[in-house]
Amino acid sequence: MDRKLIIGTRGSELALWQANFVKDKLAENNIEAELKIIKTQGDRILSLSFDKLEGKGFFTKELEEELLEGTIDLAVHSHKDLPTENPPGLTIAAVSEREDASELLLILKDCVDVHQKLSVKFGGIVGTSSNRRKAQLLALRPDLEIEDLRGNVPTRINKLRNEAYDAIMIAKAGVIRLGLDLSEFYVETLSPTELVPAPAQGVLAIQVRENDTQLFEALQVLNHPDVAEELAVERRTLQMFGGGCHLPLGCYCRKHDGMYQVFVSKADEGDEFPDRLFLESKTTKGLPEKILTYFDKDRKFPESVFISRDLSEHSYFRRAVEKLGIQLEARSLIRTVPGITTLDPYILKNIDWIFFTSKNAVEYFFELDPVFPKKVKFGVMGSGSEDTLRRHGHVADYTGEGIDGADVGHDFATHANGLTILFPGAVSPMRSIQKALSKDTKIIDLPVYETVTSEDLAGSSADVLVFTSPSNVEAYFIDNLLDPLQKVIAIGKSTGKKFDELGVKYTLPFSPDELGLAEAVFGIK
Repeated sequence: MDRKLIIGTRGSELALWQANFVKDKLAENNIEAELKIIKTQGDRILSLSFDKLEGKGFFTKELEEELLEGTIDLAVHSHKDLPTENPPGLTIAAVSEREDASELLLILKDCVDVHQKLSVKFGGIVGTSSNRRKAQLLALRPDLEIEDLRGNVPTRINKLRNEAYDAIMIAKAGVIRLGLDLSEFYVETLSPTELVPAPAQGVLAIQVRENDTQLFEALQVLNHPDVAEELAVERRTLQMFGGGCHLPLGCYCRKHDGMYQVFVSKADEGDEFPDRLFLESKTTKGLPEKILTYFDKDRKFPESVFISRDLSEHSYFRRAVEKLGIQLEARSLIRTVPGITTLDPYILKNIDWIFFTSKNAVEYFFELDPVFPKKVKFGVMGSGSEDTLRRHGHVADYTGEGIDGADVGHDFATHANGLTILFPGAVSPMRSIQKALSKDTKIIDLPVYETVTSEDLAGSSADVLVFTSPSNVEAYFIDNLLDPLQKVIAIGKSTGKKFDELGVKYTLPFSPDELGLAEAVFGIK
């Protein structure tokens, strides 16, 4: 470039970090630039929640006006703040790599209760002005009180520090970029597949004048086309649902193992239980339009769902399907009994990790009143086992995500290879995790429970049948057949393999928990 560029930016600490990041990247490519701080309407208006500001130009309009007037050459934005359509004469020249799109729940240490999901004490006050976060938080923890929280990242953290809240929720990306020390708080991380982020969360957008083709071309060294393709799905979905309105909408697209995965969370209001959708596709073409069809108000859902598990009235899955007007039949086809009644204390003497592959494994292990002679780490398969572990006063050091035990095993191996690991579980376990560990890992299988067939093996006429384990599949098909019109959902690949043996088509949820099940039922047409 034959000129020194002027970068327009807001004046917050995070905005300045973002602008300086772009400035440094330009310098690496021999392009000189300086910053110009511009105050936006969003910086002045502190009375509105972020949902009424995000995506409406409240944080970007003044920068765009100066860009059009030619007083700056480019503007650096948090991409999620931008309206879904550029003003005439402006375009996005480049997008950054995506920072971690997870959410952080920062909790005052005297407000922590690890027995509760997310570790916030019962009835705790959580600060956030995002209706998207509010809807998803209340779906996971209906007892929480959600109160508005405004200000830049350091200001919000100071409000927590001053005990205006018991906990607050903020984006992990901002914390990473600012290098903030959160050691004074208890921190829970919610992945983008658990709590779906705002469209384009964690990405920076570099905006220029449409006719400045020389600068556009120069900025391509900073552009990440793969990220742009994923954001196009998220942003188009946001646009089709009403653009920058305060709709509690989360949308997250990523490429995983050659497939595009999209996670959507949508409610009409912040205090409404959100609908969740998970889709996979080989291409992003037509994905936003496909997503929209699932949320059509005239769409017909299955009339009834059977699940081979007993559910409480507060179950996430129960609330998700009953919200859709679906009748739920929850009935386990097996029952469990203890595998052992006493625990030899010597077994725990040299244990480094204890890994649970099911909720039953957790429950029956702790019924043995284990006493740990040294600090051990806990690993679990899925959020259901994680929640059960919490109820016994322990937090998982490792949580395996997804439905493939072998994949989780290989990932867990990076944490635990060469150590001594106890696997409480069923008699004759599948051993998917164990098989992935190295030969120098000491593995101890502890059969803490076994399954026996229930007396009630009656079939179900429900439109959708959800099977939660291989044992439940075996029990059901002792005396029952599948109606050709019934749809099947199988939790986990081991359960799916049973249907492969039977030649039955089935759906695998993304995650082997109630949230994944809710996504799978919502995705059935």
